[in-house]
Amino acid sequence: MIMEKEAMDAEAMQLLQAQSVVWQQLLGFADIMALKCAVELRIADIIHSHGCPITLSQIAAGINAPSPDITYLGRIMRFLGRKKIFTFTPSNDGGETLYGPTHASKFLLCDSELSMAPIILLQSDPSAMAPWHYFSRCVREGGMAFEKAHGQEIWDFGSANPAFNKIFNAAMGCSAKFITTAVIAAYKDGFLSIGSLVDVGGGIGTSIAEITKAYPHIKATNFDLPHVIATAPEYPGVSHVGGDMFKSVPKADVVFMKEILHDWSDEHCVKILKNCRKAIPEKTGKVILVEAVLKPESEGLFDNPAFASDLIMLAHTTGGKERTEAEWKQVLEKAGFMRYNIIQIPALRSIIEAYPN
Repeated sequence: MIMEKEAMDAEAMQLLQAQSVVWQQLLGFADIMALKCAVELRIADIIHSHGCPITLSQIAAGINAPSPDITYLGRIMRFLGRKKIFTFTPSNDGGETLYGPTHASKFLLCDSELSMAPIILLQSDPSAMAPWHYFSRCVREGGMAFEKAHGQEIWDFGSANPAFNKIFNAAMGCSAKFITTAVIAAYKDGFLSIGSLVDVGGGIGTSIAEITKAYPHIKATNFDLPHVIATAPEYPGVSHVGGDMFKSVPKADVVFMKEILHDWSDEHCVKILKNCRKAIPEKTGKVILVEAVLKPESEGLFDNPAFASDLIMLAHTTGGKERTEAEWKQVLEKAGFMRYNIIQIPALRSIIEAYPN
């Protein structure tokens, strides 16, 4: 009888653990919504400005509102504390719990160089979340989730909706800043020999501005759609050019593309890369891609965001996807880039150097 009870307990534990896995996935939306709340209320900025753990009352006092709801705030802060976004230390004498900064909360600071706040606001925006509701319909019928949700591709939607375009460009600029920092640190010698560089799909120019700041000898061009370029600020040594990368790319010694090709299908990527090949010298030119390289056999922490990013591509783009090395090789070779080199950098992306000969 004892052995039967132990077997039943083991089976019950397995079922409980399995149910827990499903619940974690089911309630995953709570994570981003809590982060969005923290960003909108600038909670990380309030806590970091004190330089030490502070009480809920002190956080509430820093929120730009006449009378913040302490109970509401407390439950959100408890959740963020359990998620290790902030530290939380209950008082032993019945006083208030103290909430402090963490390495993770640094990425929620609104005015930080490495802030991820704009990305959080984009991914939690109702327009960005709507396509996720169309996944099953896309499986049944085919088609693209964003188009089913909004009746047009994300690029056209951004052009027609200035508010969304502003959120999108801010998020892309934010992503560009911290990824480009890692690229510059890891690719020092690679930039030294470049005379001219065009950033294809460079958004408002954040990446190219950081590169030219570190390497002012480079003649730099930021290239993107006209409605994107229209909002780009001026940067020393950077020329902004509006156009369509599916038609042509400005000429330069080197083409730089950060997280552009993952937005597009293999066929679209080949077309873009062929235009890039026409824009660079046949013998000395190269294309520098900054993209995720999926490793299906790995289950490490740093691979997980790339697989989630693949679903973002499914939700927001026209055939975009994250790719394995074999898939990148196939795309590059079809476009005439028979030689490539992958460089690991301290980021969730890699550098892929591709050569036309």
